[in-house]
This record gives sequence, C-alpha cells and structure tokens, in this order.
Amino acid sequence: MPFTGPRGWVSWDDQGRHAVICPCSGALAELHRARSPVALTRLIGRNRALLLTLLDEPRTTSQLVAMTGLSLGSVGGHLAVLRDADLVARRRIGRSVAYVRTPLGTRLAG
Repeated sequence: MPFTGPRGWVSWDDQGRHAVICPCSGALAELHRARSPVALTRLIGRNRALLLTLLDEPRTTSQLVAMTGLSLGSVGGHLAVLRDADLVARRRIGRSVAYVRTPLGTRLAG
C-alpha cells in the first residue's frame, strides 16, 4: 500500500516491511537539471538527448533513473534505441552494467 506525499512516498505490506522513497538530492539531483543542446534535442528527442549528455561518464540504469526522474522502463527503452544507433555501449563494472557514450555518441553530444 503506497502513500504519496509532497516529498516522496512510503510503502508497506502485510508482513510489516516498509520502504521510504525520497526524491534524489545533492550532486545527482543537480546533474539532471542540465539542459541538452537544442539541436540535439530536436534531432533525437528531449529524453534521449538528456540521457546521452548525462553519459559523460559511465552510469548505470539506476543512476540515470535517479538523475532524470524517468521510469526504469523509459530509461531502458531510450538506452536501447541509443545502443541500436551506436551512440552508447554497455560496459560491465563489477556486478553492474554501466552505459557509456561511444565515440559517435560523444561527437553527437558535442
């Protein structure tokens, strides 16, 4: 049963497990406010341009979700399109999979 409040939400179940989810703050919150270049946004769309510009260093899908506020499915779908266009690639880092820009993606992100 989730409860949504003005600054996040709380969830609980019948077994007494609880979770408090709060909006991202700090350095990651500031990064998601960065604007994508206008031409790039017009070319590939606002969310894909944002993701491409945020990949100036390797980031996991979860990090991108926290930074952008987009859903996990939306981020995953956009990353798949960017990967198909050879703009980003996956890289395993320990147990995580991070996404990085390819040389083409870096040139496009300018």
